[in-house]
Amino acid sequence: MARRGTSRAVLKVYKKGIVALPKALREEVGIEEGEEVVAEVVGEAIVLRPLKPRVVDVSPEEVENAVKEEKEEWDRRLDALRKEAGT
Repeated sequence: MARRGTSRAVLKVYKKGIVALPKALREEVGIEEGEEVVAEVVGEAIVLRPLKPRVVDVSPEEVENAVKEEKEEWDRRLDALRKEAGT
């Protein structure tokens, strides 16, 4: 893998906005075939970055508590809507 920030390329935009990323650029940031990238406009530039899932280290109890809190919140919202609708 190349050192980050060392690769550069001039790319051509094809029909329907298709751009092919050279292998050196893909390898530098860890983009593999079939993976998704995020494209965002920053000033006058288009920035592409790999879309990588975030891994979070949480215990099963923390997940259970978060799900319970979310369910309670949705139950409160549903109750409020029912009262508003008169059912």
